[in-house]
Amino acid sequence: MKRLYVIVFLVIAAAGALGLAIAQHSGYVLIAYKTFRYESSLWATLLLVALIWLVLWGVKALVELVAVSSGVVNPWSNRNRSRRVQVAIEHGQLDLAEGRWASAQRHLQRAAEAERQPLLYYLGAARAANEQGRYEESDNLLERALERQPQAELAIALSHAQLQTDRGDTDGALSTLLAMHERHPHSVQVLRQLQRLYQQRGDWSSVIRLLPELRKDKALPASELAELERRAWGENLTLAARQDEGGTVGLQSLNRAWQQLTSAQRQEPQLVLAYAEQLRQLGAEVEAEEVLRAALKRQYDSHLARLYGLLRGSDPARQLQTAEGWLKQHPNDPSLLLTLGRLCLQTSLWGKARDYLESSLRLQRNPEACAELARLLAQLGDTDRSNQLFQEGLGLLDERLLASPLPVPVRV
Repeated sequence: MKRLYVIVFLVIAAAGALGLAIAQHSGYVLIAYKTFRYESSLWATLLLVALIWLVLWGVKALVELVAVSSGVVNPWSNRNRSRRVQVAIEHGQLDLAEGRWASAQRHLQRAAEAERQPLLYYLGAARAANEQGRYEESDNLLERALERQPQAELAIALSHAQLQTDRGDTDGALSTLLAMHERHPHSVQVLRQLQRLYQQRGDWSSVIRLLPELRKDKALPASELAELERRAWGENLTLAARQDEGGTVGLQSLNRAWQQLTSAQRQEPQLVLAYAEQLRQLGAEVEAEEVLRAALKRQYDSHLARLYGLLRGSDPARQLQTAEGWLKQHPNDPSLLLTLGRLCLQTSLWGKARDYLESSLRLQRNPEACAELARLLAQLGDTDRSNQLFQEGLGLLDERLLASPLPVPVRV
């Protein structure tokens, strides 16, 4: 507080001294140049100079504030431009994740045009346009991405193929992927997308041709690749059988496809099951029974045992005897007990059939066993139990049938 008094006193003293100096002598300033002439007192001139200096200093400060590149006030500054781009990126990514396609396309396209590395934003904008059905815009955005980052050709092509698949243009997607496969034969992502596209198109022969490359480049985990291989060959057997369904051409084609498998593959239970099922569909039940009997002799499989009961071989009694031999090692297999019940029905052994079917149901409530036992009981006159089993079988096929309310009869 004392210092403040001192300062105020000094300011008053300085002002008084200045006023006294001005009163005693005002001074005189003359500036003349050609036709220009300026005359004034010294103190007025000093005040004018001070004012001019203050104006120039204010203008300089304002220019620096507005024009500086990192300024906060200037809406065209680099700092504010970067901020707007960042906001566009954040909004665009959020819109894309939440399915607001029009907004996502607008924001991401704006971000892509402003960024030096725009690939991800162009890809997002292209996807958003694709989801809106704006396929031409989507393709144009990908072309623009390729112009800006030509080194990202593979990534852009993979995205293009996926978008083509999403819009149902599987032919276009296949052309895109095949072109990339030719240019990048060891690209794992190209191989995986090709594999999925072939599966979607039901082109299992092409999947089979692709399997060696998938294995060589380790495009899939070993277990997944093995499962894909089994499924591909199984589907190929089905397609071969359907070339002339019910005719000799289909049977010949099926057998050729079976012979194309390696000896190890012909022992795979899943492939044996597919082959035997197609033989059954084509009416070659005797051949199917022989195939299943040989496969089950090598290695027991519950699925094969179940199918064995749907076949009528050349000697039903021998077929039943063979199946009963498996029961010694697998007494608690409900599928085998179902098969034994069916084989007993074929040979008119009603009592044994009933025992086997009831044993199967005790181990597992299966709609097939319910249906077989219900048919048998209906023939034996036990209609109440038969109807109960039919109802249970329907419920097991689809439990929603029991949960759904029945329509109320309309009274006239």
